[in-house]
Amino acid sequence: MTFVNPAINENPRARPRLVARWLLLVAVMIFAMCIIGAITRLTESGLSITEWKPIMGVFPPQTEVQWQAEFKLYQATPEYRQKNMGMDISEFKQIYFWEWFHRFWGRLIGLAYAVPFLLFWWFRFIPRGYAWKLLLLLGLGGAQGFVGWFMVQSGLIDRPSVSHYRLALHLSLALLLYSLCIWLALSIRPATRPTVGMNGRPPGLWLKAHTIFAFICIVTTIVWGAFVAGLDAGLIYNEFPTMGPGRLIPVEMWHHAPPFINLFENHAAVQFTHRWLAIGTVIVVLSLVAHAMLADVQGRAYPALAIMVMVQAGLGIVTLLSNVDIKLAVMHQAGAVILLGLGVVALHTAFRSLPPKR
Repeated sequence: MTFVNPAINENPRARPRLVARWLLLVAVMIFAMCIIGAITRLTESGLSITEWKPIMGVFPPQTEVQWQAEFKLYQATPEYRQKNMGMDISEFKQIYFWEWFHRFWGRLIGLAYAVPFLLFWWFRFIPRGYAWKLLLLLGLGGAQGFVGWFMVQSGLIDRPSVSHYRLALHLSLALLLYSLCIWLALSIRPATRPTVGMNGRPPGLWLKAHTIFAFICIVTTIVWGAFVAGLDAGLIYNEFPTMGPGRLIPVEMWHHAPPFINLFENHAAVQFTHRWLAIGTVIVVLSLVAHAMLADVQGRAYPALAIMVMVQAGLGIVTLLSNVDIKLAVMHQAGAVILLGLGVVALHTAFRSLPPKR
């Protein structure tokens, strides 16, 4: 028996393959956005543009007078006064470029999503039951722009960096959009067969539960990675597996009160939490892949997940040991996004594997 989404058959004009490819293209653009965002953060460029102009900000300054005006605004920020005092206009242009390009790419994603969506809706290419989901995704994309500015504002008042909580929120919403694009693309694709074992039976509910747990572990580890990035917590204890001479737990692990706040705001504790969440995620994902193999699940989703989680763990370690080399750090963030995407594919595979409701 084939697995067919009945909603697709109810709309004879639907173009599920075309819609799915468009969603995957948007997911790739969001992936690129995460890379651009990582470069923007690592080059400390994110606070170079002090105003949010959704329309007028499409183009960078064109004249020297405009550049000087932008530079003057930046000179009034805490980041310039506390960290970049003495920066000249040429240096400012370098950091300005990455923040401008980050915002420009976000606008480009908005166009790449909104225009095809409206055309697909007008020509009734969208399979029945998916239009409202795609509209919700459009709304979330618009909200991401507000969240990005909400994040930037936190670094323009009295501190030379953005709030790591807001940074984590901004990244999380981007990855939610990325994940939903992949999920909906996989759901809309026509006439895919269910994933079954060699015995011809779909895997059981335990595999689905195991996959959900592994996915939660991946997401949680990424969120703590955003905390590490926002606090620059990767710049301390550049060693592994110890955190200080002969210590697995840093000496200042519980310096803040109440104790739980250390896991969110204590630099050493945040790095400790991220590295051990990552190790736990590796164990959980590898056990999941073993579970899928024992269930004789066909397909590449689970083996690819096993390979990527090991690669990502290795990237994390070498990034730490390199004292957060920019190229390695960008590769580490890219690895996290790829790992999440594979997690979405595995999760969709597990759900698709279940017998249809009667």
